[in-house]
Amino acid sequence: MKQVLHKIMSSLLAIVVLFSTMSFAIDMHYCGGTLIDIAMYHKAETCGMEIDINKQNVDESSCCSDEQIVIEAQDELQITLDFFSLDQHLFITSYVYSFISLFEDIEENTLSYSKYNPPLVVKDIFKLDETYLI
Repeated sequence: MKQVLHKIMSSLLAIVVLFSTMSFAIDMHYCGGTLIDIAMYHKAETCGMEIDINKQNVDESSCCSDEQIVIEAQDELQITLDFFSLDQHLFITSYVYSFISLFEDIEENTLSYSKYNPPLVVKDIFKLDETYLI
């Protein structure tokens, strides 16, 4: 069970690292305020109603517009710990070590008295002391 949980958590962390370092762009094409096409990683297809401004004498305001959303990824994965002092490093490592050791399983159940025999009972002590559980 512990190994399965370990593998699942490792896979999830690998996916998180993959998606945090992956950048992508989303292109959207609007025609008259209505969304026509959405594309990832390439340019969105147009509706075919674009006006060539160079060929015709029209103003630059067109009914079509393109919008692009770019999501940048994280460039550096290494975290620098230069801002911690040596005392803080020592405290953090000792805290983590002591916290992890709380959850370690005891390998074997050691009994210190297993090699010794109990003393021989010659007389019943509760009868001698006249103490009885009621």
